[in-house]
Amino acid sequence: MHYQILGEPLPVVECQLAMGECMITEKGAMSWMSPNMKMETVGGGVGKMFGRMFSGEAMFQNRYTAMGGNGMIAFASSFPGSIRAFNIAPGQEIIVQKSGFLASEATVELSVFFQKRIGAGFFGGEGFIMQRLSGHGVAFVEIDGYAVEYNLGPGESMVIDTGYVAAMSGTCSMDIKSVPGIKNALFGGEGLFNTVVTGPGKLILQTMPINNVAGAIAPFIPKSN
Repeated sequence: MHYQILGEPLPVVECQLAMGECMITEKGAMSWMSPNMKMETVGGGVGKMFGRMFSGEAMFQNRYTAMGGNGMIAFASSFPGSIRAFNIAPGQEIIVQKSGFLASEATVELSVFFQKRIGAGFFGGEGFIMQRLSGHGVAFVEIDGYAVEYNLGPGESMVIDTGYVAAMSGTCSMDIKSVPGIKNALFGGEGLFNTVVTGPGKLILQTMPINNVAGAIAPFIPKSN
């Protein structure tokens, strides 16, 4: 499979497949394709289906296979930002935000990732339930806005406003840290808790979380009577 990512900040990834090669994607992600691409809707078992539902994706996935020759298929982002390609392999798993998965080779596995810490579970918001990409192959992930990368060393941490975490290496850990001081928490405008990601591993942050955008424009949307 060969690919190219085009058109930021409204990106699309165009994939060229050899005969018999397959890709999986979430419902509605396909944008255009050659006529010899065969689509099948698959579930992959009850456990995986419910895991995808809890991680913010549809219970069923679409599988596209190039039939009778080489094929082409394209997947567009659903929000202005970036599409990043990740090479998934044993020991090189990544954790991504809910609804961040766009498409991948069929050998990549998508499963739910729960934070183990109770604090992250109750107060982590989007950080509590994420997606784990494992197996092997290329996976494409949507990122809201511009992507900023950091390589964290062992024990090195970053404090992040919840929602800005787009992806991280499977070797990273995530926890919740309360904003210090009652006045800061109540009047600082940054909420009560921040997310703390600790290395080792790669951390990718996004500059325009879709939830923040929705909150910013909500006051200007006329309310129906």
